Amino acid sequence: MVKMKVKAGIKKGIINKNIYGHFAEHLGRCIYEGIWVGKESTIPNINGIRKDVIDALKEMKIPILRWPGGCFADNYHWMEGIGPYEERPSMINTNWGGVTENNHFGTHEFLEFCELIGAEPYISGNLGSGTVREMQQWVEYIASDGDSPMTKLRKKNGREKPWNLKYFAVGNENWGCGGQMRPEYYADEYRRYATYLKDYGDNKLYKIACGANADDYQWTEVLMQNAGKYMDGLSLHYYTMPLDWSLPKGSAVDFNEKEWFDVLKMTLFMEELIEKNIKIMDKYDKDKRIGLIVDEWGAWYQVEPGTNPSFLYQQNTLRDALIAGINLNIFNNNCDRIQMANIAQMINVLQSVILTDEHKMILTPTYHVFKMFSVHQGSELLETELEETYYHYGDDKIAQLSASSSMDSEGKIHISLCNLDPNNEVEINCELVDANTGKISASILTSKEMNARNTFEEPEAVTVKTFTNVELKNNQLYTCIPPKSVVLLTIE
Repeated sequence: MVKMKVKAGIKKGIINKNIYGHFAEHLGRCIYEGIWVGKESTIPNINGIRKDVIDALKEMKIPILRWPGGCFADNYHWMEGIGPYEERPSMINTNWGGVTENNHFGTHEFLEFCELIGAEPYISGNLGSGTVREMQQWVEYIASDGDSPMTKLRKKNGREKPWNLKYFAVGNENWGCGGQMRPEYYADEYRRYATYLKDYGDNKLYKIACGANADDYQWTEVLMQNAGKYMDGLSLHYYTMPLDWSLPKGSAVDFNEKEWFDVLKMTLFMEELIEKNIKIMDKYDKDKRIGLIVDEWGAWYQVEPGTNPSFLYQQNTLRDALIAGINLNIFNNNCDRIQMANIAQMINVLQSVILTDEHKMILTPTYHVFKMFSVHQGSELLETELEETYYHYGDDKIAQLSASSSMDSEGKIHISLCNLDPNNEVEINCELVDANTGKISASILTSKEMNARNTFEEPEAVTVKTFTNVELKNNQLYTCIPPKSVVLLTIE
């Protein structure tokens, strides 16, 4: 029996809803086919944007969406994606397969998409191959209501009022595809570009600097030391994959228990990354003014057989549901510093929440975890104590349980639990300290098979179900969590 305590009287900060953010890049079939099908498509759409996708994302309560990249961002020149479609020049996507795209999904389409799904926009600006003026004019085009050439151009293109734009990244992965820069050089470039990104009227920008690639702590140190006072957020990128990119990535669906164990162990490395990056940030920013923005995370496997290797299309299994749950619990538990996270990517790329095939659409196990955990958005993190218990494989071991707890505005307590062990259930006795409790309800995502997944032939093979193996008595909660499962408990 594992002992656990959730202390309702000790609140540790608000879980920013943007921790549950997403990422859509011009990569493979994410934008074109996944989101944008065009106004003349026989697939039901709203101004060219898939209606089934809109409905699914609204149901999931997506809070924020990052666009247009990714590596694509530092090759993207926004003026090529505005105005009449027939006048927009085509471009070669040099990062992802060398395909030609027609620029039909640009600034107006992205911002309309955000409005349709109820998400805030988060835009990555082109520092790598763009100019200061180009970036400055993009913000002005979107957010200014003054009398200027950019606002006149926006109005000419059909948008009278400015949009609200809060989140703006000054470049992406500038240590790699965004320019192969040294941290000292990027820090100076960030300072220069950020100087010209202005607030217009009531629109106040939250400026995000390019942060480290996984465990490059030197990058974090240099950026915080040289540019910290000019930024509002600092990004971090880490994928569940070998840190050594020369090592082979495994299959998304054909794996054994060793591969299950190894992947979850790599996922848990996120905790160490966050702890060490926060320690550096605290050194220069004791008041925690600067948010840690984990704007690329998720599982990265081999592409599905027979698909374009540059399109990064992969299936999504119960293992990915565990990956999502583990990461979201880690982010929740560090909500004093983490202010946003964006899983890569939304549709048809890497760890997607949605997969499409022409008229068909399926929701992945990862989608269901995001929907389950959406109750944490904007809630107050509660202090949680969890006795250590381990999942052993061979001579190695990792934590068996991942958890986080919060209280929402109605006083309901939500506890999210992941059992990483694919073989053994775990009994839990949770004491609810200083809590007013009356009833409990629960839901679960699990399956008999480690690689269970939803397909276009069986779209509901892995879905959320009611979980009844719970008991609440005198502020003592008893439950038995099945192997390889994600569980959400709600106490009110």
